[in-house]
Amino acid sequence: MNVSRIPALPDPATAAAEVTTALKSLAALDFTLPQDGAPGALPELGAPGVWVAAAGACDPADGVIVYAHGGSFTSRMPELIALYAHRLSSAAARPVFVSHYRLAPADPYPAPLDDVLAAYEGLLAAGVPAGRVTLLGESSGGALVLSALLRLKSAGRPLPAGAITISPLTDFTLSSASIDAAGEQGVDRALLTRITEQYLAGAARDEAPQSPYHGELSDLPPLLMLAGGAEAFLDDTLRFAEAASAAGTKVSVDVYEALTHAFQITALTPQSPTGERLLTRLASWIDDRTGS
Repeated sequence: MNVSRIPALPDPATAAAEVTTALKSLAALDFTLPQDGAPGALPELGAPGVWVAAAGACDPADGVIVYAHGGSFTSRMPELIALYAHRLSSAAARPVFVSHYRLAPADPYPAPLDDVLAAYEGLLAAGVPAGRVTLLGESSGGALVLSALLRLKSAGRPLPAGAITISPLTDFTLSSASIDAAGEQGVDRALLTRITEQYLAGAARDEAPQSPYHGELSDLPPLLMLAGGAEAFLDDTLRFAEAASAAGTKVSVDVYEALTHAFQITALTPQSPTGERLLTRLASWIDDRTGS
C-alpha cells in the first residue's frame, strides 16, 4: 500500500476554511453547464443517470468514467453533481456517466448498487472495453463503487481498469476510531447509524458486498483512495486499503492533511489550490490506468 500525505495549501487553517466556505456557498453557485458539446453519440445504458461531457472529452470507447455521487444513500442534488462531473470530464478529457441510483429509504440495498452495476454493464453491452472504464465514487457513492467491484468479481464479470474512492464508508459496523475521534459536525455516529440502517434495511453490517471491508479483497483492479486527514471516514479508507493491499490488490492512498469530509467540493471553486490539485491527480491516475 502506497500512502501519500498531501500537505494543505497554502496552510492547514486556510485549506480547512476553504472547504467550509465552499460548502456554505453551494446555494450561490451557477449550475449552468457550459454548452461546449459532446464527443458524438453517447450510448443509452438502460440505467438511471445522465451523461456529462466537456469539450475535448474522448469517445466513450476510448475512456469513460462512471460516477456514483455522495449523499448518505438518501439524497441527490442533480445540478450540483452534474457540475462536478463536468469539471471532472474537463480535467480527465473523458465523458462521465452520472449514476442516478435509487435512494433509500424508499429503495434500500441492493437497489442503489444494482443501478451502479447496470450503468457499468450497459457500457460493456455498448461495446466499451472494461479496460477503458473507471469507476469513481465519493462518500456513500464510494461504498457503492467498492461493493460493485466485489459483486463483479464474484460473478466472474470483467473488471474495470480501476476505481477511485473519495472518503468512502467501507465498514458498516462503524468500527473505525476516526468516526468519533474526528469530531466532525454532521458526520457523527448517531447520524451514521441512522443512515446505514435506512440503506441496509436489515442486511448484515458485517457482510459483503454491502459492507466492502468485510469482503474478499484479492484480485480487485487498482484502487486510488482519497481521504481528508481530519475527517470521520479517514480510518475507513486506511483500514480498507491496508486489508486490500494485504490481499494483493494494488492500492494508492492520498491523505489530504487537515481537510474534512466533502473536501472534494473545492473542485467547484475557481482557482482553488485543493480543487485544482485534486482534479489533476484524478486525471493523471485515470490516464495511467486507461491510456491518455
